[in-house]
Formats: sequence, structure tokens, C-alpha cells
Amino acid sequence: MNTWKRYDLLKQSISHYASCSGLESIHIVWSEPNPPSDSLSTFLNHVIESKTRGLKKVELSFDINKEDSLNNRFKEIPGLKTDAVFSIDDDVVFPCSSVEFAFKVWQSAPNAMVGFVPRAHWVDKTLGKTDYYTYGGWWSVWWTGTYSMVLSKAAFFHKKYLRMYTNEMPKSIKEFVTKNRNCEDIAMSFLVANATGAPPIWVKGKIFEIGSTGISSLGGHGERRTRCVNRFAAEFGRMPLVPTTAKAIDSRNTWFW
Repeated sequence: MNTWKRYDLLKQSISHYASCSGLESIHIVWSEPNPPSDSLSTFLNHVIESKTRGLKKVELSFDINKEDSLNNRFKEIPGLKTDAVFSIDDDVVFPCSSVEFAFKVWQSAPNAMVGFVPRAHWVDKTLGKTDYYTYGGWWSVWWTGTYSMVLSKAAFFHKKYLRMYTNEMPKSIKEFVTKNRNCEDIAMSFLVANATGAPPIWVKGKIFEIGSTGISSLGGHGERRTRCVNRFAAEFGRMPLVPTTAKAIDSRNTWFW
């Protein structure tokens, strides 16, 4: 879970996800200048024990980083016992049933990114080029039914991609992410697509945003993301993202699917 000085949101999110079945451990990506307080750690551990009713041991750890960088969320986690990693921001909540369904989808395609927040890219032919791309937000996905990324603010992926991001992601891309404080999620999508040659999988789920608006609401966000897509494509030497129109829906809870 990625967080930054939003302790009320962190407590609320941890309290919710601690009640989901199948949870093995919770790793909080901590990039603040000061370490987490004893009171925060005590509170979260108490919440986890309360939510699990002591029936299972869920490990809580703060992955403390010296540098404040968005790349920190994809650092390799030593000793991680599970293959599946659910990457989530502290300000978004999904029902446990949705998370558990997404996990089952991931189990059927463990090399793919499986997530709830799709995004797109396409060739921008207005400039007369075949290798210049535009980033498409939610409304582009809604209008066309096509996507090529699922954002890591709410997605499952195999733990091996943490190792690959840490050790194999081009240094220039990680430096770009740190400098611009944006697009680490696009970088991960590029890495996975480059490794698999396959699209991600979008899972339908009800999202509850419990925080205030983030950087995506700022002016020029789309232009900055477009710059990332083109920069990363140049760094990879090609466009690895694969568009798709497939969507996973839990038919048990849906009348029209």
C-alpha cells in the first residue's frame, strides 16, 4: 500500500483490507522523512488482529525508504511469501468480494497485470507520425471500450515484476519518474507488457475513493502522461503496450454482463 502523510486514510484502508480473506501480509510503502510512530504501528496491528479475530497471522511491515520517490512502491520485497501482490493506494477501497474475484482472475493468468482502473493509448495521427502516442484516461476507455493498461493504484501482479522493476527497469526511466513525480504506474505497465507481449486484464469493480482529489485532477495531467508514454516507448525501443477490449466480470453478481 502506497501512502504519504494521510494517516486517517491509511487506518481506514488497512482496517478494510484486513478483513479480506486470503490476505498474507500488508506492506506499507513509507517514504516520509520521519519513521512511522509507535502509536500508528500499534494502532494498525491492533486493527489487523481485531479484523482477523486472531484466526490467522497477518504480518504488517513498513517498507521504509530514505528517498522520496514513486519508484519505491515497486521495490523488491525480501522474503515475500506470496506470488501475488495487490498494489493499492491508501485512498481507494474495493469490496473484499471484488478483490477476491480479481485474485481468481489473476490466478488464471499470473503473468498478466489484473486491475480495476483501465487506461489507454493510441497513435496520434494528427501529427503525421506513426510513432507518436496519446495517453487516454477513463473517458477514452469508456467511449471506445479499448484499453492497454491497468493502473497500479489497484492491481494484482506477480512478485517477480518487483524484482524486474528494481533490477531491470532502465535507470533513465526511474530517474524520470523520480524527477517528475508521475508515471511509475505507466512504467510498470510497459515492463509487464514488454515481458509478456500480452495485454492486461480489466476487472469490473465498484471503487470507493475516500481521499481528496489527486494529481490526476490537476491541469495538464493528460499532457504529462502522454509525454511519459512517448518517453518510455523511446526508451524501450518500441511500443510494448497491447490494446484489448476484454473485461472480466463476476457474473454471479451481475444481471447484465
